[in-house]
Amino acid sequence: MRKYGWLISGLLIFNTIQAQEPAAAIKKAFEKLEKDDQMKYGIAAFHVVEKATGKTVFEHNSHIGLAPASSQKVITAAAALELMGPEFRYATNFGYTGPVQNGVLNGNLFIEGSGDPTLGSTRYFKTRPEYMGSSLKKALQQAGIQSVSGGITGYLPGYETTTIPNGWIWEDIGNYYGAGHSGLNWNENQYDLWLKPGKAAGEPVSVIRTIPSLNGQSFINELSTGKAGSGDNAFIYFTPGQSQLSIRGSVPCCVDSFRISGAVTDPAEFTLHQIKWLTGAQGVNEKLTSAEKFSKSGFKSIYTHYSPGLDSIVYWFLQKSVNLYGEALVHTLAQQIKGTANYDTGISVIQDFWSSKGIDKKAMNIMDGSGLSPQNRVTAESLVKVMLFAGTRPWYTAFYAALPVYNGIKMKSGTIGGAKTYTGYIKSKNGKEYVFAIMANNFSGSSSSINKKLFEVLDSLK
Repeated sequence: MRKYGWLISGLLIFNTIQAQEPAAAIKKAFEKLEKDDQMKYGIAAFHVVEKATGKTVFEHNSHIGLAPASSQKVITAAAALELMGPEFRYATNFGYTGPVQNGVLNGNLFIEGSGDPTLGSTRYFKTRPEYMGSSLKKALQQAGIQSVSGGITGYLPGYETTTIPNGWIWEDIGNYYGAGHSGLNWNENQYDLWLKPGKAAGEPVSVIRTIPSLNGQSFINELSTGKAGSGDNAFIYFTPGQSQLSIRGSVPCCVDSFRISGAVTDPAEFTLHQIKWLTGAQGVNEKLTSAEKFSKSGFKSIYTHYSPGLDSIVYWFLQKSVNLYGEALVHTLAQQIKGTANYDTGISVIQDFWSSKGIDKKAMNIMDGSGLSPQNRVTAESLVKVMLFAGTRPWYTAFYAALPVYNGIKMKSGTIGGAKTYTGYIKSKNGKEYVFAIMANNFSGSSSSINKKLFEVLDSLK
């Protein structure tokens, strides 16, 4: 046995050196980031653990709450997958009230919303407007209804009237990425606004049309034409519940048309308008029925539309960072677990869940489900704990597949003004897998420039 002592000692020394080498390389790369001019008035946090053991490899400022931006989506996604299951589907019920005479419905088409954020979305075949329109018309025909002389009524059981979560800023909520969530949603609650710029910088811009069409909304056009190639610098502003919107900023010259995307002011009303158009309903009353006035007396169900599974929704939520899906999941978690679709309740459900997994609520101070609010504060350590938990669950394959790839690494990015975050999984050349979160707040200069420097730090893990 004594003759093998040198071999055992050598292996122990070798393993110790191996363990120290990644930490040393990471420390050097991170210190370089902190000394960079872009971080002179900023703060950076970095937390790295071994995926197999959870052992900390490196940490710096990992207990400080910073703005995570869209990297926060992993918190919402993992909680939803665990609490509702990857097979969860939204169910939207369609029916009618009133008599049917000679193939004509002398009453209203009726929709019971479930908060499904995918209705009318082009991301999935069976949610596309043309598919849903065909399905609804077929269901009406099977019920002996050839036309609808009445209007369309919606009911949103358990849903609060607020569609925008706390902490979102006015500059965001009129634009597609700031779309609010309701019990009824269509085309991810967004529309395309087509514009005709002038022929030279400084000239006025004309509004051509919106797709899909809006119902009774108009625009106060304060846009100007920018230089050729100057890009989209236009913002849409609205007050929730109001029909008039303002467009400010600029779009580039020297193109025949230019498209920007906005968020609808009233998701439920927008949905009713679109479904009315698809089904050919003739009445003028597009309205919501309150819980106090709702009665299923005389209601006849004709069709139930089921959404794609939660795993498919999470795929686009993480892959393309669809903010609406995050707020839908907050509402849905609240309704499924507490019986009411309320933002504050949903946030509490998420925080309680992660608290039960060992994450201090004070380390996960969140305002929404998507990370769009600049008031969100999350620690790098919390993000790593979420990613570690996900790696142990049966739904991990779907979760991992949903993560985008940046710099050859599977990770979720987050970007808002002055904040950049990445959290994900990385495998080193020696075969070890690491879980990490890196955050930079209040950096100066461009986001693309700080991005390259964050990638340099992450490359030290490879």
